[in-house]
Amino acid sequence: MAGFRLPGPIGIDSDVYEVYGLDVHVIDEGTRARTDTPPPGSVGVTKKSPPPAPKAAAPLTDPEIERLDLAPTARAGAYALKKAHPTVRFTSGRRDKAEQASAMASNIVKKRNFIVKTYKTSPLATRCQDWVDRHPEKTTREEIAAGLLAILDDATDGELASLSKHLSGQAFDVQPVQQNAKAIKKTIRELRGVGEFLDHEAGLVRWHVPFVRQ
Repeated sequence: MAGFRLPGPIGIDSDVYEVYGLDVHVIDEGTRARTDTPPPGSVGVTKKSPPPAPKAAAPLTDPEIERLDLAPTARAGAYALKKAHPTVRFTSGRRDKAEQASAMASNIVKKRNFIVKTYKTSPLATRCQDWVDRHPEKTTREEIAAGLLAILDDATDGELASLSKHLSGQAFDVQPVQQNAKAIKKTIRELRGVGEFLDHEAGLVRWHVPFVRQ
């Protein structure tokens, strides 16, 4: 048929051969794709970015409070207090006998009758105050602490428990402050299991927070 040709792209240079009266275009090998064509996909769809990495979880414990080595009820109270007032600072928690003697001595240097004015009357508290009264020449913290430690070392567990709740981890001390003091004291007095909160001891400003059970 006159003018008949195999359909194909117009304007592409290629070799033309006559086969049985028909023009056949042969594409140069250099134009053939050497790799498979990727399968078609949706138009306009872009690859999604990976989801952001999850944020690190907030720490479940507070190193400052954990260092106090408190009994469970006092520990829970410390966490509750700091949650309500994040600026509070703890100055003391559980003490061994040497630490207890040193803490008492630091106050006795300022007030010779600190024990009798602060601690509940007990045989051990009386022995400690008697030692202070019999040794007026002992005036430094180190001297007084050494004398009191000797007495505490001879005391029974029951006597130690009756002297200070610090020895069983059932008390902590808080750094006294002036700013927001009223609100902080109110929170302390409302802590679960708290005993008698003291903000003065023998006339000295001390914030002592004892608990009535482990």
